[in-house]
Amino acid sequence: MGKSADYTKYDDELYQVALLKNDEIAPGVYVLSLPRLHDFKAGQVVKIGLPEGEPPRMYSICSGEKEDELKILFNVKGGGWLTPRLAKLQPGDSILISEPMGDFTGDDEPAWWVASGTGIAPFYSMFKSGLGTNKTVVHGGRYLQNFYFEDEFLPELKDQYIRCCSQEKGGDVYHGRLTHFLEDQNNLPKDQKFYLCGSPEMVVETRDLLIRKGIPYGNIVAEIYF
Repeated sequence: MGKSADYTKYDDELYQVALLKNDEIAPGVYVLSLPRLHDFKAGQVVKIGLPEGEPPRMYSICSGEKEDELKILFNVKGGGWLTPRLAKLQPGDSILISEPMGDFTGDDEPAWWVASGTGIAPFYSMFKSGLGTNKTVVHGGRYLQNFYFEDEFLPELKDQYIRCCSQEKGGDVYHGRLTHFLEDQNNLPKDQKFYLCGSPEMVVETRDLLIRKGIPYGNIVAEIYF
């Protein structure tokens, strides 16, 4: 538990803290930095909300287990209630956060991390927690600006970091959806786990594709965001 000066208890499950930073890392995509109140396992989620607002929503933690700050990656949803307000927060503004929860956590075994858009957040947390060795990261995005944290992934993972861009071409980025990239692979390892994080459509389509290519159902671990 963090220092009592960092929070006040808001209700039975939420703590009220003061925002430390709010960085726009791409158009409409932000990283919130909050005081870290609890220990967590990379890949877990927290509830995030605002006082006097709608019920909080789940977001993956996007920082390493040993970092002093807890970070949240999100994009602004058109017509949404929460994310447009989160985007306008300034340092010192109040925000609500729950304790970490969830079991979408990785380990140090070889595995594939497959994400679309901001679904990269739990894998970035795992990467920053020292679990990036022996991992293959497949990240899908519509535009080249959607490959958040590529400056950190690319030098470490090199050829094991695959960016799939459906709307633009650029450098050594695969042109097409991540599902097309996976469909093109003839030797996906059947003895490794495939962790999927993204929209319900992406997760279902990728899961079905992997099963058709012989990956055991039990080796597919999925986290859906809405």
